[in-house]
Amino acid sequence: MNMLEIEGKTIDDAIENACKEFNVPREKLNLEIISEGSSGFLGFIGSQKARIRAGIMSITGVEELKDTSAGGGYAPQDVSAVPAVPGEPTAIKAKEILEGILARMNLDFQVTVDEAPEFITLKIKGDGNGLLIGKKGQTLDAIQTIVNITANKHCKDRKRIVIDTEEYRKRRTESLIALAEKLGMKVKTTSKPVTVGNLNAHDRRIIHMALQTDRSLTTRSKGEGTYRKIIILPAGKE
Repeated sequence: MNMLEIEGKTIDDAIENACKEFNVPREKLNLEIISEGSSGFLGFIGSQKARIRAGIMSITGVEELKDTSAGGGYAPQDVSAVPAVPGEPTAIKAKEILEGILARMNLDFQVTVDEAPEFITLKIKGDGNGLLIGKKGQTLDAIQTIVNITANKHCKDRKRIVIDTEEYRKRRTESLIALAEKLGMKVKTTSKPVTVGNLNAHDRRIIHMALQTDRSLTTRSKGEGTYRKIIILPAGKE
């Protein structure tokens, strides 16, 4: 994945500039915050622009797992095949943080580390992991967010951190790809748009990626907030 550093007055401005640069919606971008910027003294003296690192989300990348989130006919790749790199500061820090969270939850689960050039995967092994996943992965996503923010705050070699258990990420990705293909077929059969709601940003990205190679369909995001909606419609129609 080719990553570019992009600036803006604010993080939102930088993300908007990244969308224009790559000509894709933000759901199709892999984003890393480098600096949130500052307004400076009196709003301009010593001010600094917000900076992010952005690139088009690879369907081979993870999460997801391959957050990678995928396209029609795409076969998810398990990043667990990539061995951990000994001594990587971010990987070690992220593992320590996750183990600390589990300990505070009174969960004696083993954590293993798999590392790829662009992201780190922490896998939790233990009984009763359904508790960690939560409804539609909300608990797992919350823990993942905490680990990402905390680990990358203290490490220079910032990497995206993915937390998984019981291969939930892989199973979730496969189920969303199947849903996207099913809804895509419905749109092509009826020539009518279909709306998909109650999806987080990661899940929306998977739907977008799953249908991006189908020239007869197009996808659009609608609404505001964390849970925006996706509209699948025939290509050429708005």
